[in-house]
Formats: sequence, structure tokens, C-alpha cells
Amino acid sequence: MRTRTIPATVLTAVLLSGCASTTSSSPDSASTPAAPASAAPTADHVFEAIAARVKTAKLTGTVTAASDRNHLLGRPGQYSSKITFSDGRVSSNDASLYRAGDVELGGAVEAFSMPQEAQARADYIRTVAQSLPALAEYDFVHGSVLVRVSRYLTPQQAEDYKRAAETLN
Repeated sequence: MRTRTIPATVLTAVLLSGCASTTSSSPDSASTPAAPASAAPTADHVFEAIAARVKTAKLTGTVTAASDRNHLLGRPGQYSSKITFSDGRVSSNDASLYRAGDVELGGAVEAFSMPQEAQARADYIRTVAQSLPALAEYDFVHGSVLVRVSRYLTPQQAEDYKRAAETLN
């Protein structure tokens, strides 16, 4: 008898869970999706805000899963969106060794789902750069966003990005 009641109980629970609804009963709710409680910012929206303050920053690309050289976009714990940008203050002599999308030409904005993920990425980059100074860069974490800035900018120029990131909401 007991073997029959356990499967019946499990079956009942499964069937009832399929009937659960998360929408309200108002007529308009079926056509209007609920907004997320606090949507994480996207890299392109963050860059728009930064570029409004740092006039030398120019968008160079939006990274997709197919074009991501790091193969991190959309992976668990990694960035959910990423853009790259150039900065007109990077000298042409320094820029000659790099191709569009390289942080050395200006930088990148990486947006994550959670602040801890952005901080973990910044910490990882910092650790790698300690052993390979040619990979050094300025990294500014603001909430769930990591703003990466070229080492070819002076500390004062990089500070423009830090101040711009601090104004993000």
C-alpha cells in the first residue's frame, strides 16, 4: 500500500506544479510582461553614459558569443554583455601593434549579473597582469560592471573613466 501512495503523491505534486501561475488575474497582465525587479545594466548602456562624460571614447564593437576572443560571454559567472572602445588619447605609436577590440586601444565594458562576478573578473585580470606587466590595465568595478581601460592612458586620463563609472546608477 505504501508503494502506491508515494507514486500517487509524487504524481499529484507534479501535476499541481504544472498548474501554478505567476501572473495576476487582471485582464491586462497577460499582455504585459512583468519587469525584472532590478535588471543589471548592459555594457552598451553603460558605455553610452561613460562616453557622454569621456568625449575621447568611441565605440568600436559589441562583442557576441561568436566574436568573443575570451569565450566568456554568457558563460556561468562571466559577463552577459561586452563592448569595446577606443580612446583618441592613445598614441598611434602605441596603437600600431593592436587590432580593433583590444583593450590597449581604449578599453572595454563588461556587464555581469552580480557585483561579485565583476569583482572576480577584475581580480583575475589584476593577478594575471602582476606576472605579465605587458597586460596591465586600469580596472574599475562599479556594481555589476567592470570598466577596463588601456594602460597607454595616463593615470589622470584613466581617472576620467573612474569618475564616469562612479556616476552610473
